[in-house]
Amino acid sequence: MKRSPKLNSQQVEALHAFIQAGSRSGREVRRAQAVLLTNQEVKATAITTITGYRRRQAFDLRRKYVARGVEALKDNRKGKPKELLTKKQRAEVIEVIKTKKPNALGSYYRHYDYWTTGVLGEYIKRTYDAEYKSKTSHYLLFKEARFTYHKPGRVSERRNEQEVEEWRVKAAKRIKQAWNDPETVILTEDEMHLSTQTTVQKIWLPQGEYPKIEIARKRDARSIYGFLNVKTGTEHAFKTKWQNMYITAGIIPEIRKLYPEKKILLIWDQAGWHRGAEAQNAIRQDGGIETIYFPAAAPDENPQEHVWKSGRTQVTHNRFIQDIDAATNEFIHHLNTTKFPYSLLGFSAGS
Repeated sequence: MKRSPKLNSQQVEALHAFIQAGSRSGREVRRAQAVLLTNQEVKATAITTITGYRRRQAFDLRRKYVARGVEALKDNRKGKPKELLTKKQRAEVIEVIKTKKPNALGSYYRHYDYWTTGVLGEYIKRTYDAEYKSKTSHYLLFKEARFTYHKPGRVSERRNEQEVEEWRVKAAKRIKQAWNDPETVILTEDEMHLSTQTTVQKIWLPQGEYPKIEIARKRDARSIYGFLNVKTGTEHAFKTKWQNMYITAGIIPEIRKLYPEKKILLIWDQAGWHRGAEAQNAIRQDGGIETIYFPAAAPDENPQEHVWKSGRTQVTHNRFIQDIDAATNEFIHHLNTTKFPYSLLGFSAGS
């Protein structure tokens, strides 16, 4: 039989690295060993004893390795992945996830208030001396514990959670009364800026496609006042140049035109243009509007905030805005023709 040429130093090093990789199966390691032993001209009987491969098989593996590299040595047989944790250990980990926060597990975790894949991996490593190579294994453990992934929201340092809770209790009583009164409309209000500065969000595309969105150099903006009728899910949006107490005062009669015979419970934040003298005077002149103010730094309590987010997703994200007025008009048309059944302290359209 024609003798195969000797392996070069790089091929030998690649074999040693292949064997030392902890993820290799026993079969893959024996194949690599057989190739190294043939290169060292070890007797065939010894190769068979060490690897289980006969001389012809060992030289065949060597030829394939020379031709294809370590890919020729990999085990293509599919099997169930080896479990690093036993069934009992997995159950223990899941119970810990469900019943404890990381900071209750010892001094190392004292700064971790919530579970992450990194924290879970470290806990498994320290507790069971096992380490998963992929985050997918951690995801599966969280799924078994009935945990879901959440991106933390931002909370202002000015927010007082006790004040927010007290507001919820007090406001809920008044909202319930208004909810049961067919002659009272409940409106939640907020403002937003729409500008020619393009806003982007992640989108899914076929692999290899890369989107590009034109960006405007000149920046222009418009303000929008939005009022959500919580009972019906109907939105009333108005375009303005900006926001101040004078403009707010001018919007109040426009709302009254929409509900000429109804009492209005208006719930909005504590912005200066809401509390300003002109705005307050317009409310007093109307005579049929009662106001409630959301607690400071608590935008999550206002369902109008969700209207903005939904509208931006549908109309303005990932879009080049050349004409700010045309874009604002389109945005307002979408808002005023779409139902938004968002909840206010448990009350929402259809409930």
